[in-house]
Amino acid sequence: MAAAAVVQKEAEVIPWELFQQKMTKAGLSQAAQDAFKMNYEQLVAGVTGLVPDSEIDPVQQLPRLDDLHAGESADLKDLLRQTAVLKLNGGLGTSMGLEKAKSLLEVKNGKTFLDLIAEQVKHTRQKFGSKVRFVLMNSFSTSDDTKAYLRKSHGDLLDETDVELMQNMSCKVDAATLKPAQYPANPELEWCPPGHGDIYPSLLGSGMLDRLIADGITYLFVSNSDNLGATLDLDLLAYFARTDKGFLMEVCERQASDKKGGHLARRKADGRLMLRESAMCPDSDKDKFEDIGLHKFFNTNNLWVNLRKLKATLDASGGALRLPLIKNKKTVNPRDSSTEPVFQLETAMGSAIECFDDADAVVVPRSRFAPVKTCNDLFALRSDAYRVTEESTVVLAAAAPPLIKLDDKHYKLVDQLESLAPSVPSLIACTSLTVKGPVRFEGGVAIRGDVTLTNGSGKPVGVRTRTFDSVELDLSQDS
Repeated sequence: MAAAAVVQKEAEVIPWELFQQKMTKAGLSQAAQDAFKMNYEQLVAGVTGLVPDSEIDPVQQLPRLDDLHAGESADLKDLLRQTAVLKLNGGLGTSMGLEKAKSLLEVKNGKTFLDLIAEQVKHTRQKFGSKVRFVLMNSFSTSDDTKAYLRKSHGDLLDETDVELMQNMSCKVDAATLKPAQYPANPELEWCPPGHGDIYPSLLGSGMLDRLIADGITYLFVSNSDNLGATLDLDLLAYFARTDKGFLMEVCERQASDKKGGHLARRKADGRLMLRESAMCPDSDKDKFEDIGLHKFFNTNNLWVNLRKLKATLDASGGALRLPLIKNKKTVNPRDSSTEPVFQLETAMGSAIECFDDADAVVVPRSRFAPVKTCNDLFALRSDAYRVTEESTVVLAAAAPPLIKLDDKHYKLVDQLESLAPSVPSLIACTSLTVKGPVRFEGGVAIRGDVTLTNGSGKPVGVRTRTFDSVELDLSQDS
């Protein structure tokens, strides 16, 4: 679609220039505008994105990280010199009640996600004498807080070149007119995040992609900042370099708890790997979608990208990857359901697997997929079921991860958790812990086996210096 072209919705003509002018005024790069235009064209065309099972083949066999051992024969110092680690750091953790960058949340031994990530990078540099590059992809919501924290705690990293890649903004689209959404009461709410698929136009439009390539950086490892399992694995790096793939996705085997989530597949039409999310599955194929024996693997969002091949792929596609559209319908003010309905157009970075001729995937242990999405995850992570290594990685110390189910009414938000769990109990021998009602863990508590603690009184009941061993207990009645 040319810059002056129009798109048609029924009898109404909607000028593309309205979006173009708004984005140009906001200072968005041409790459960001091209990516939004591609999403917008899919919206106007009514692209459903549905992918029935008849159009895909299941992926049954993939190489496994445990079998690679590629790092044993590689020149790791040289490879690391050609590598950048990029952490997605645009989230605020609002679902956990946070109002700052989620990576600044204290997770273990007084350290934040960002502390552990920074220390991992510095340890790798020191051990191998090779300066692997470090990049944070921030949003306008997280940039200031993150840089202030780095300045205080890791100023040496902040002083480096191209530490920050800034996420773009995306226009909200009026659902009725398909024009740019208007909200004069707070114009900032006319914009939304574009999803982590924005990493590609952000790299291109900021000039960072060209600068990294010019500096000799070929391999980019990308992962979420809240996934402490996503460390720079040297066997994976060596394998990625040796096979000369353009794109490599880390996947895990789906378990029963993963059946509602997306899966990896191979498209019959062109033989390319692709991701199919639940919204892309027709209702008639839901049973097959949830069959974890048929569709065995899910995306961890740990990705490896060959920057030279990314550049060539972007050039060949006119500067924007054609990623499947994620259309979210909301109101322009998400806190006011009476305001105008809008579409927020997003993309997912893992979807780029279908944009590369030579993309591949590798099966990794579940330990490389350990995101902290809820206070249940945080509660377990802060316990002795996990420990921090000399390399500043977080590893499981227990025989298996404890299954934690805290009462959402009392533990959903971080400040609630910290009020009721000022001292996280020992969970190294815990199989599962279920808490119903407000129970305050005050120190010296150990949970062993499968334990359920109930407090129906509505008022917090404190426990301290006590071991609960495979028991179901009503603390409001317990003396």
